Amino acid sequence: MFHFDSDYMEGAHPRILERLTEINFEKIGGYGCDEYCASAVRRIREACGAPEANVRFLVGGTQTNATIIRSVLRPYEGVVAADTGHIAVHESGAIEATGHKVLTIENVDGKLTAERLEAHLARERGDANRDHAVWSGMVYISQPTELGTIYSLAELEALSAVCHRWQLPLFIDGARLGYALAAPSADFTLADVARLCDIFYIGGTKVGALMGEAVVIPQGERIAHFTTLIKQQGALLAKGWLLGVQFDTLFTDNLYLDIARNAVRQAERLSQALIERGYTLTTPTLSNQVFVTLDKEQLARLSEITTFSTWGQLANGLTVIRLATSWATTDKQIDELIKAL
Repeated sequence: MFHFDSDYMEGAHPRILERLTEINFEKIGGYGCDEYCASAVRRIREACGAPEANVRFLVGGTQTNATIIRSVLRPYEGVVAADTGHIAVHESGAIEATGHKVLTIENVDGKLTAERLEAHLARERGDANRDHAVWSGMVYISQPTELGTIYSLAELEALSAVCHRWQLPLFIDGARLGYALAAPSADFTLADVARLCDIFYIGGTKVGALMGEAVVIPQGERIAHFTTLIKQQGALLAKGWLLGVQFDTLFTDNLYLDIARNAVRQAERLSQALIERGYTLTTPTLSNQVFVTLDKEQLARLSEITTFSTWGQLANGLTVIRLATSWATTDKQIDELIKAL
């Protein structure tokens, strides 16, 4: 049986484990105030072209999303997202639990478009009853999207322009950002991401780390008392160096992008094999996620070969599933899965 449920089924890249073992018995200060976190911050700032960026290390994606959104919004504000956005559909109400509503807009291929965002904001601000409703206080997207699609540079620039025109912060969930950056179709860089948004994070949990997400606020101290707010959310790790060492390693010698490229390459191989064997892709494979639409017979057959994530049931009786490769997926694993198909 093969296992392609997600991209966080393996531990960590061997170089990270080596570094953690090397420093295991050192006496290191807590809460991210250490030389390893400082080194990781320097490397991330350089990679982002943002020398003044405020960089913080948190443990997981949902925790990071909830902490950032709660820290930015006022009590009467909500966060705008595509109706397929991760915070809207796959975070168990974590955002709503902070007291903030997720204001959804119909997606286009999993994306929030600048045109629909502009229309939403114009309608909201022009509503005579707006003082009786939740106000849009920030905008959320993920890169790649929940459907595996990727925002182009032009799309990011358009969204950024709308957000700045309406004076709303743009927040990019980068749990899988490495895989988007490594995509052959990607026409943007990490520096572009830092330039175009107000807050984003670089995912480690799904891209080679044991755990960890690096929050980047390109303009520096945009959120007052951010450390205190992080701790209020239970997100301030006492052994902060465990996160710092991992990101310091990932951003040494281009490791982060190199291992992400492997996942994307393996996903491309798997996609092509599925197409050649008569399977229908739900969306084009652009990063490390392969979405497939299956009839009952195909679903039963594939279930005997590999595990996967079920993404949804369609009205016509078909099922959408997701196969995810990772930084650790090998040529041999894909070769054997292709043979089994």
